[in-house]
Order: sequence, then structure tokens, then C-alpha cells
Amino acid sequence: IEAFKKSDTDKKLVIAGGNSHSNEYMKEISAMAATDKRIIMTDFIHGQCLEELYSNAYLYVLPSDVEGMALTLLEAMSYGNCCLVSDIKENTDLGIKLDNLLKNPQKVMEYKEKSQDFICGKYNWDAVVEKTLERYKRKSIKRYKRMGKWSR
Repeated sequence: IEAFKKSDTDKKLVIAGGNSHSNEYMKEISAMAATDKRIIMTDFIHGQCLEELYSNAYLYVLPSDVEGMALTLLEAMSYGNCCLVSDIKENTDLGIKLDNLLKNPQKVMEYKEKSQDFICGKYNWDAVVEKTLERYKRKSIKRYKRMGKWSR
């Protein structure tokens, strides 16, 4: 919110999702957002509404300093979004990077074009399920062999 408020843009900032923090923290965030009409806060959203947000986002920002690999980031990339995420040690750089992407739509489009192919290729659910099943199968065979119950 602080980084966005410093930006010179007519774009909207949508803060979407449920609450995993204390009530005091959420009150602070809501108060910060209330001072800028460009900021929209939603509660937990899903389905078509979520798809619309991902599909129409100029860019996706994840400034978290605690999430290792957020599923929302993978979802955003699967929609072909340009994603700005914190390199945990460099959170102070977020405002500069946000401003840079807001002022460079051609760079945003370049990231958008690359992100969908990358994420869908690397995190394809069909391939993940296949690999998971194969590992379970191998572990089961090893376990049965140890127990003396496996024969071919």
C-alpha cells in the first residue's frame, strides 16, 4: 500500500484474499487503504470473480516476506500475469520496481508473455500428479519387497 500510494498512476490496487493476520493488523491495513480511492480491498474471493481479477490484472504483486511459494503466485502466472514479488532480503526495493513496471507497459507485456508458458510448463498439474503417483508406486513396491510380499 505504501509503495502504491507513492506511484503516479490511475490504475487500481486490488488487495484480495482472506485474513491470516491479527485484527489489529487488518485494521491498520484497512485504514491505510481508506486514504486512497484507487485502493480496493476485497475479502476472500473465488470462482469467476477471481478469474476476472487474474485475467484483467495489469500486474500481480506479492510483497510477502514469509511465503516461500505462494499458490496465488503460481495461479497469477498461469493467467499470463507479469508478477512482482519480493526477494525477501530486498523488500525495500518494491516501490522502485512497482513504479518502474507501472511506467513501462512494454516490459509488463514481455513478462506476461513469458510467465504463462514458464509456469504451465514447470508446474503442470497432470505431470505433477503422474510423478506423485509414480513415487507412491515405487515406495509401495519397496515396502512390499521388504515385507516379503512382492513377487512377479
